[in-house]
Amino acid sequence: MSKRPTPPSNDGALVKRSRSDSPPRNEMVISTSGDDRQKGLIRSVKRTSNLEAPIISLSGAHSGEIVSCRFDPTGQNIAACSTDRSVSLWRTYPPNTNYGLLSSLHKAPILDLQWSLYSPILYTVGADHILNMMNVTTGQRIRKVRAHRGIINTLDRTMAGGAGIELVATGSDDGTVRIWEGGEEGEKTSVAVFEIGCPVTSVCWSADGQNVYVGALDNEIHVYDLRKCEQIYSLTGHTDTPTSLALSPNGSYLLSPSFSSQVIIHDVRPFSPAPSRIHRVLHGAPAGFENALLKGAWSKDDGGRRVAVGGADRMVCIWDVESGRVLYKLPGHKGTVTAVDFHPKEPIILTGSKDGTMLMGELEPGMVI
Repeated sequence: MSKRPTPPSNDGALVKRSRSDSPPRNEMVISTSGDDRQKGLIRSVKRTSNLEAPIISLSGAHSGEIVSCRFDPTGQNIAACSTDRSVSLWRTYPPNTNYGLLSSLHKAPILDLQWSLYSPILYTVGADHILNMMNVTTGQRIRKVRAHRGIINTLDRTMAGGAGIELVATGSDDGTVRIWEGGEEGEKTSVAVFEIGCPVTSVCWSADGQNVYVGALDNEIHVYDLRKCEQIYSLTGHTDTPTSLALSPNGSYLLSPSFSSQVIIHDVRPFSPAPSRIHRVLHGAPAGFENALLKGAWSKDDGGRRVAVGGADRMVCIWDVESGRVLYKLPGHKGTVTAVDFHPKEPIILTGSKDGTMLMGELEPGMVI
């Protein structure tokens, strides 16, 4: 009696696969044992981003404190500047390489940076009174401008309405804010100058690029009209110097931390229901005694439902804007958290610290407005 031959396999046959020990790609297993065969599952954490891990440390590039760090408009790259006079460039996603270290841009600590909105240009300012514009693709400097007579603390950029020209605002200890034409073909002379009368700690453009918000040592936020070249009103409420300014994604609210550890969200809509224009007052991020210019940020993946500010307690505080409730207090750094930024497309937060390191962490996704 002969053995019956095995029938040919067809494409529609069902094949039973062995069980996989690894969790799904969008989940992470937390267990009490290092042995895969004996691990006791405590819980499974659902992943919310495309990062390699829920928390990633970016370190080893800087020997000094990180003053500012930001995602580029695409969210694929990160730039950070430090008091060691260098700028580091990183990949956001695996393998998270530090693919660039620019150490010859400034001769003094670099205090702020911004990515261009439309081109591979990085703007930097520092304590050497210089505004630098550099092409990050080629690594070549495009322009070097002696922009102020004092230390330049801050800068911001916007697209001029209808003209297609990028404008850069810089604020300095010399008590002025100067407007420059960005890009590769701009001049070395400023387009406009605003005399504030006291050292400037922060600048921010309005959504339409017509107004400039200026935080200064007099505890006020001055609002200047670029077309009239004059101040049109001021925002009050702070009892100490505002350290940074950040505009909400919809352009209606302005976030401003201060040396008093009080974070105020001002309503900058043309017709504000509150005469004081104060929308929320937030507490939870201590500024400390070092007088560091702490930078805040708005979440972008959910339309600005959350804001974040670092503190001298080595943590990052994240609030819900509508309720003013603290959502997270994120540890991990060994020094004051000086800079915060949100990813433009995913629920990822980036933090920089005086310990010379950066941390990237994913959050629970917020509800889109």
